[in-house]
Amino acid sequence: MTVWQFIDQKIALDTPVVLLYVLQSQGSSPGRQGFKMAFALDGEMCGSIGGGIMEHKLIEKARNMMQKQENLPFFKHQIHNKKSPTNQSGMICSGEQTVVLYWIDAKRSSVIQQLQKTLQEGKSGLLSLSNDTFLFEETSKTISQYNYHYQSETNWHFQEKINHQNVLHIIGGGHVGLAFSKQMALLDFYIKIYDDRADLNTMAQNHFAHEKIITPYEKIGTYISEGANQYVVIMTFGYRMDKIVFRALMGKQFVYIGMMGSAAKIKQLLEEYKAEGIAPEKWKKLHAPIGLPIHSKTPEEIAISIAAEIIQTKNKNLPTGRRNKN
Repeated sequence: MTVWQFIDQKIALDTPVVLLYVLQSQGSSPGRQGFKMAFALDGEMCGSIGGGIMEHKLIEKARNMMQKQENLPFFKHQIHNKKSPTNQSGMICSGEQTVVLYWIDAKRSSVIQQLQKTLQEGKSGLLSLSNDTFLFEETSKTISQYNYHYQSETNWHFQEKINHQNVLHIIGGGHVGLAFSKQMALLDFYIKIYDDRADLNTMAQNHFAHEKIITPYEKIGTYISEGANQYVVIMTFGYRMDKIVFRALMGKQFVYIGMMGSAAKIKQLLEEYKAEGIAPEKWKKLHAPIGLPIHSKTPEEIAISIAAEIIQTKNKNLPTGRRNKN
């Protein structure tokens, strides 16, 4: 469940929520810019702003805000260094982060509902926050992921582009495709799953993918666009189909493209491509066999190994200041 879904559900139950939002982060701060969590009056919570004693203190502040019905934003700069003369967070990781706490009740429910609708439709929008602003608008404009301007604790402005930043294409809707969809639904990916079998029971059972597409694998290239936010996993039901799919996609640029299969199968496939005159440069970025080597056996274990490799690849592409070293 996302933070936005959690808030939407609580507001529907007439349960107030405080949204905790990381506006800015520097250095080794555990809570990166854009991290968010929600704390409800009933004690339930969703998300994280970095954990530890710092998060605990701000949750207690959120609880206090709701008990006193303080509906004005609470702005807090945190320094993770016990030698700092001010704004100590209680942590020692040496970074800094700025967090705002927002009271969310029925009056702001329309903003959350609009945001949810935009995400469900696979579109993008812009969330704007300030001391007296809580707005969301759908937009397809090319904008920065984050914009933050600060003059004082009552004069600041923050914007975040809200969308499914990363698109995951799972080609093959069998048992591993189902387990993998479930695993990746926990992460920030817009999931599309493809198969050429219209009556496949595991496709019918897949409630985790945002889109389910039935198409001949020979046409897969018309559905999948290249780009800096596109991830592809090939796991069809057989060697011949894997070969057809990869041939259709090998000229495109993706953040990640991987293929499931044994080392012997992958070796044979690449030897066949070479015999057909396809240069090795065409497949040098293919992750195959797919996944981190954790000796996975079951569909669920295989899903975890692939998810871990994708996370590893994705986070290598983050700016240095936004990587988590754990």
